[in-house]
Amino acid sequence: MQLVRGDITQLNVDAIVNAANTSLLGGGGVDGAIHRAAGPELLAECRTLGGCEVGQAKITRGYRLPAKHVIHTVGPIWRGGNHNEPTLLASCYTQSLSLAQQYRIRSIAFPAISCGVYGYPINQAVAIAVREVGAFLARDDSIMQVKFCAFGDEIFTAYDNELHASR
Repeated sequence: MQLVRGDITQLNVDAIVNAANTSLLGGGGVDGAIHRAAGPELLAECRTLGGCEVGQAKITRGYRLPAKHVIHTVGPIWRGGNHNEPTLLASCYTQSLSLAQQYRIRSIAFPAISCGVYGYPINQAVAIAVREVGAFLARDDSIMQVKFCAFGDEIFTAYDNELHASR
């Protein structure tokens, strides 16, 4: 597991993960940035997918992105932590990695799922991300490179602390 700072749409990996909404038709934050960078073809393909449930994931081509694929996953909206949010967020990571495995993806980058407008507490979300990715890689090392991409300083610091604590 590796931590990088910057714009996930610029990463040269086999797949990037999109923190999408249930429609998969674009939105704000990382979702909007990915749709803008990938071009209108991404939206056209997403329209054929019929949306996506919270905690699930679907895959598309990357179009104009350096990444060959985009794995769209829908994180939970934070509602205090008593509405299955931790389980749903964990599922975003495991479902995304399972799709990556199925498509023989060797490198993948994740944003901080649910940490933007969905309001998930950053430290809790990052702990779930690191735990779930670490557990998946311990079971299956076919995905050789996993990057956590932090756009802002607060998320970068949270990931940096969690990754050091998990070693």
